[in-house]
Amino acid sequence: MNDICHGGGIMNAFDKVIGYEAIKSELLRLCDVLKNPDKYKKLGVTAPSGVLLYGAPGLGKSLMAMCFIEESGLKSYIIRKDKPDGAFIDAIKQTYTEAKEHAPAIVFLDDMDKFANEDEFHPDAQEYVTIQACIDECKAADVFSIATVNHTDSLPDSLLRAGRFDKVIAVEYPAFWDAKKIIEHYLNEKQLSDSIDVEELARLLENHSCAELETVINDAGIYAGFDNRDRIEYEDLKRACIRRLFDGPETDRPQRGEMEDVIAYHEAGHVVVAEMTEPGSVNLVTTVDYYGENGGLMRVHDDSFGYRSRKQIEHDIMRELGGKASVEVVFGIEDVGCSSDMSSAYHNMARMIDDSCVKGFDSFIYHDAAEFTKENRDRLVATELDRIYSETKRILIEHRDFLDAVHDELMEKRLLTFRDIERIRQSIEGLSPAEVAEFSEVDKKLQAS
Repeated sequence: MNDICHGGGIMNAFDKVIGYEAIKSELLRLCDVLKNPDKYKKLGVTAPSGVLLYGAPGLGKSLMAMCFIEESGLKSYIIRKDKPDGAFIDAIKQTYTEAKEHAPAIVFLDDMDKFANEDEFHPDAQEYVTIQACIDECKAADVFSIATVNHTDSLPDSLLRAGRFDKVIAVEYPAFWDAKKIIEHYLNEKQLSDSIDVEELARLLENHSCAELETVINDAGIYAGFDNRDRIEYEDLKRACIRRLFDGPETDRPQRGEMEDVIAYHEAGHVVVAEMTEPGSVNLVTTVDYYGENGGLMRVHDDSFGYRSRKQIEHDIMRELGGKASVEVVFGIEDVGCSSDMSSAYHNMARMIDDSCVKGFDSFIYHDAAEFTKENRDRLVATELDRIYSETKRILIEHRDFLDAVHDELMEKRLLTFRDIERIRQSIEGLSPAEVAEFSEVDKKLQAS
């Protein structure tokens, strides 16, 4: 990512990183310890030995590490796997020796999980043993280590413990608001039409890496340039988004006859149930067969930060059952193309009944549980799925106009965004999403049952 200025100038090196405020604050505190050691020595505080940033590729971990080095103002040394094993181990030792001689200094271990061909069962490669030894030898020499990894599975626990990497920080995919900031930054560098809907684009691109966001926006510019246009249109951005992130076909595939009608109602069922249980939650729905599958796809917005209540998990299950229920309600036939939906619904219900014990402790499977306990759990799962499936069909029957309207637009456009769904819903019900949520009886009926 490129530099971003706030208030006319860069306040600190971390202003180059968009979003991730909590991580930047923590790294700034560590930098302050390195920049002002005397202040902390008066408090009896010693500088930590190192910090490790882990997360999926393309999230800006290396940028954060470089900002850390810049903000600290210390001499730095970078280690990347660019030599054969034996020579690389010697290079690690030599780098730490030089850092010790020129302390205070920082050693940056970039993509450290690529240093050895190890797996989670053999995290004892000589490269990691060497790094451990070097960090230990430099403890009293003001040498700080910062490392980036995609995964920690292949690293030994002894390397990750306090005293070596005192801070282990997870770098997650940017959430909606961070994604919006990143998109606005990249769009600011482009020639755009007036039709850009940044909020909708952020909904489509949330939970994807910074590198993916940059690539999508750049691809949109390539479409515009190839068509000899001097402005990027919003349709260019949506096209690039679908192509890059959902593996969509570059050219539209032919209609699939009667199957297209069934798929459109299947996906519309997911949408209607999702919107009636959690209004405004659907980011995108399409009948185009992405990922090589002969079906559609729906993406939902989730701001629960990893925690889902019982009510929300039941909403998830209802949404997963919505496609099958829609085909049954409309055509009176079994939907035989919904195996992944059924697997997901069963898994969520089993997890709620087993792991969370929402139906009592007699269905909790622990190690070598008795067969009758497993049978009880499976019976409860089936019973609860039947109950929720009936409720799902009731929703679709009561909101058949909404279901038909979403189906009709899917047949015409094959792809709808949350703006389209919001428009359809308001035209059918004459209510805003907030008003629909206020008057929805779905949650009350679920809780009562």
